[in-house]
Amino acid sequence: MSSVYTPPLLHTKICTGEQRRMSATVNNPFRHIVEPLDPKDPTQQFYNLSKLGDPRYERLPFSIRVLLESAVRNCDEFLVKSSDVESILNWKQTQTQTVEVPFRPARVILQDFTGVPAVVDFAAMRDAVMKLGGDPEKINPVCPADLVIDHSIQVDFNRKSDSLQKNQDLEFDRNRERFQFLKWGSKAFRNMRIIPPGSGIVHQVNLEYLARVVFNFDGYFYPDSLVGTDSHTTMIDGLGVLGWGVGGIEAEAVMLGQPISMVLPEVVGYKLSGTPNHFITSTDIVLTVTKHLRQVGVVGKFVEFFGPGVSQLSIADRATIANMCPEYGATAAFFPVDDVSVQYLEQTGRDAERLAYITKYLKAVSMFRDYNNVSQDPDFTRIVELDLTTVVPCCSGPKRPQDRIAVSEMKTDFESCLGAKQGFKGFQIPAEHHSTAVPFQFNDKEYILNHGSVVIAAITSCTNTSNPSVMLGAGLLAKKAIECGLSVKPYIKTSLSPGSGVVTYYLKESGVMDYLFQLGFEVVGYGCMTCIGNSGPLPEPVVEAITQGDLVASGVLSGNRNFEGRVHPNTRANYLASPPLVIAYAIAGTVRIDFETEPIGTNSEGRGVFLRDIWPTREEIQAVEREFVIPTMFKEVYEKIEKVNERWNSLVAPSDKLYPWDTNSTYIKSPPFFDGLTMDLPPPKSIHDAYVLLNLGDSVTTDHISPAGNIARNSSAARYLTSRGLSARDYNSYGSRRGNDAVMARGTFANIRLFNKFLNKQAPKTIHLPTEETLDVFDAAERYIQSGVPLVILAGKEYGSGSSRDWAAKGPFLQGIKAVLAESYERIHRSNLVGMGVIPLEYLSGDTADSLGLTGRERYTILIPEPLAPRMIVDVKLDTGKTFQVRMRFDTDVELAYFRHGGILNYMIRKMSRN
Repeated sequence: MSSVYTPPLLHTKICTGEQRRMSATVNNPFRHIVEPLDPKDPTQQFYNLSKLGDPRYERLPFSIRVLLESAVRNCDEFLVKSSDVESILNWKQTQTQTVEVPFRPARVILQDFTGVPAVVDFAAMRDAVMKLGGDPEKINPVCPADLVIDHSIQVDFNRKSDSLQKNQDLEFDRNRERFQFLKWGSKAFRNMRIIPPGSGIVHQVNLEYLARVVFNFDGYFYPDSLVGTDSHTTMIDGLGVLGWGVGGIEAEAVMLGQPISMVLPEVVGYKLSGTPNHFITSTDIVLTVTKHLRQVGVVGKFVEFFGPGVSQLSIADRATIANMCPEYGATAAFFPVDDVSVQYLEQTGRDAERLAYITKYLKAVSMFRDYNNVSQDPDFTRIVELDLTTVVPCCSGPKRPQDRIAVSEMKTDFESCLGAKQGFKGFQIPAEHHSTAVPFQFNDKEYILNHGSVVIAAITSCTNTSNPSVMLGAGLLAKKAIECGLSVKPYIKTSLSPGSGVVTYYLKESGVMDYLFQLGFEVVGYGCMTCIGNSGPLPEPVVEAITQGDLVASGVLSGNRNFEGRVHPNTRANYLASPPLVIAYAIAGTVRIDFETEPIGTNSEGRGVFLRDIWPTREEIQAVEREFVIPTMFKEVYEKIEKVNERWNSLVAPSDKLYPWDTNSTYIKSPPFFDGLTMDLPPPKSIHDAYVLLNLGDSVTTDHISPAGNIARNSSAARYLTSRGLSARDYNSYGSRRGNDAVMARGTFANIRLFNKFLNKQAPKTIHLPTEETLDVFDAAERYIQSGVPLVILAGKEYGSGSSRDWAAKGPFLQGIKAVLAESYERIHRSNLVGMGVIPLEYLSGDTADSLGLTGRERYTILIPEPLAPRMIVDVKLDTGKTFQVRMRFDTDVELAYFRHGGILNYMIRKMSRN
């Protein structure tokens, strides 16, 4: 085993003194429980929580034990206090008391969409600190930060043997400025590592390569833990590493050494039992869990899995379930480490020495799990259960990941959605148009599109591409389909974007890659592509047919998000499905099919072939996985991951410690967040006579607020880019331009599926109330700003759900929005609003905009009292004379401090400038 490659435990550029202070402080009152893990080596120590002598420890959920260890190890009676340790130990009582505790994760992970703005902010913070007379080089990550470039590649080319190379070349041509900037950041900032483009998807790279499980640093062992600037950071919980997504702004504070201030969460125990049947995939399990936990209600809570059914799941299966955590609304979805976890670490190339200390440490601190031992079951806030034998094949859609549908009901469900009222399960197509058929020509042959026709079929996103069972299942299904003479219509945009090079390796070695290619599923790139809207263009005849017939065309993808307008503007119905089902629906060409009673296609003899005829069993898949998914593959791929991209290696980046901003760049721009910042702390101001910019309903996602897809040619952002001399083909995507605030402010609320009650239809527009003109949202906001008028937003439930997109807070801030008034918030987005100094207000229980009679045409005065306190109730006065009360969602004292400073980054700049 010694020859197996082990990824480096730490970066080469370490801020040793600061890290040592984080690992163990002189003033730590718990130093007495420090002891060596191995008595023969007294230099390698750990905080032995079992020596606390507190019976409450053994009853804590395993996820809470990780929080406790961090608090004990980092206790300095300043940022982390003994009282915080007591609060965590007393979790059984404090979990329901809104008790605030600090948490110092071991590391931070970023992807390039969210990572670029983070590095832009760091560069701008250096400038601001220098202007205030401080040392700009103090602005550096303190804890290790890894950034994986995986969100920039698009499916511009497919169904060709050279699609991968063409897409990667185009990715580099489009994003050269961004990549040069990131390379500058990797040199200018200590403790930051960049994983170059073409390496894989951030969460899969994290799982297979970056995860330590147990840190061994500076003479101490402690649990690996992290926060990330992608909501699906939770995927790592499947390996027993506690992690979750935070806003990019909050992650920057963590990188600068600030602990996360969090409310001690409730922990829902999710008990798994039984064995899934032979035809069930992990995707079916996760979509079932997602719907179940949405119904249970776990928003803001931890979910911890236990029970004998867990041992039936591979780490890839567990990671798939944990990946979807944001879709059921929990903060984390934790699977404690067990023997299966250790076997996975061995399979993915971790060496024997590491495996030994991981197991020994976790057992010493009672964090190693035996899922069949009920005596290890801890106390939970509540317990819910799922019998895996009850799971059936399923998809989710057509607009939300929690809307699970059994495959046997897909046809009838889609047809009911066609005529249903416009909403999450409705398209409001008149009954007389349900059988609309539009003929079109493609490659000199005529085809027909109908409602439900599949035009995008993508095996994409870390949700499933990290899982050999479903990827090999797709390959085996493709093999059987080809052997039966089945094919996929050539106009359907098919693609395969693996999460890492290991996936390609085992698909080729097992002999199924050729069959996937024959069906159109060749590798088009290594990155999060179709799942985030980087699906590229559809064939023009297909777009014309969809438009002509006003068709509800379908996309089927193996991703984790299917919100309106996310996957592609021309696919109004999008379904999440396992990779084998993606292929099945691509072959069928429609989602309006009952696989039980209707053949998926016909063979060369004209006989019908049913899906059951070509569907592989779990036993077939597992046999192939055992033979072909082996440690040497991971070794070969990951030992060269940071140097394999020659174009990245040859990039020349500036060497200055302060970034030399190029005023001509349309990708990287110094943001205005710190303009006019002084050391003096301004008093909080009430909001007077604000207009409502947008009047929104429920489940407004960060995709609605800050889209990541293509920049529409008739948008404010497009007009700005055109004014800078760019043609439409060079617009690129919103995601790729997150380093330019001028583009992103104009792209805020630019999603064509945004439903604004002022207009009573979907459009990226609003009414400028003083003139009653209908304008693009940015243009209306700009008029208000020029008039010196503050703005607010009205919203319903789950405002800001979806991706952890910091520009969904930065954009509204730049549009002059001072507060949002909603029924409830998604956790990360609320945190981001706080981080930008935007006030999140929440209606009191039972109140809504409708119950209060709010039309959005009133003018709003929000009185900010002194002194402020967490979750304070404040008055809102309208120009109509009406007054009502709302809750300010500053949940902790730390959040109040950030608000007083105008945001997290302003707080950090003042702090760094004083030191």
